[in-house]
Amino acid sequence: MIESKATTQYPISEQLANRWSGRAYDPNKNLDRKQIVTLLEAARWAPSCFGDEPWRFIICDKTTNETAWQKAFECLVEGNRSWAIDAPLLSIITANTLFGHNDKPNKWCNYDTGAAALSLCVQATDMGLMTHQMGGFDPAKASELFSIPEQFIPIAMMTVGYQLDIEDMTDEIKERELAERKRKPLGECFFEGEWGKGIV
Repeated sequence: MIESKATTQYPISEQLANRWSGRAYDPNKNLDRKQIVTLLEAARWAPSCFGDEPWRFIICDKTTNETAWQKAFECLVEGNRSWAIDAPLLSIITANTLFGHNDKPNKWCNYDTGAAALSLCVQATDMGLMTHQMGGFDPAKASELFSIPEQFIPIAMMTVGYQLDIEDMTDEIKERELAERKRKPLGECFFEGEWGKGIV
């Protein structure tokens, strides 16, 4: 597996530094049920406002339910289809716009659902798996094809699987997968005490 470890300004957890969004999946390696539920268990323990757990993940496993996987695949934009076709697992990630305890609007549902998605991604990294979260999909189509209730909004899709061996990658894919990972400097996005004053 290609290591695409983040070059950080300060030391961070190995799992966080090693998590990255590759696109070259091995079409011949599938996930078993235990791996899948382990990933979901990690997502389940993410924090949420009022402990409401607004996330709902629709898991589409190509090996056990190819029909559902194909429906999910059809929701992706063309650019994502070109590589996601090799991922054994597709997931539609939705957020409940209403609190479960009082049916009032939950302004934090997307924030909390993102935390659950990241928890799954970090767990996947720990298990030697690769994930890629995508905004490039048709939420309305996903809602229709999967009969998602109106109060739940599809906010992202995700691929999960094993990375393709580097010797099996084309030169074009290899170049993309080996590209340097970049982030803005710490002080550009994180401020100390006032807006715009970089913390470092």
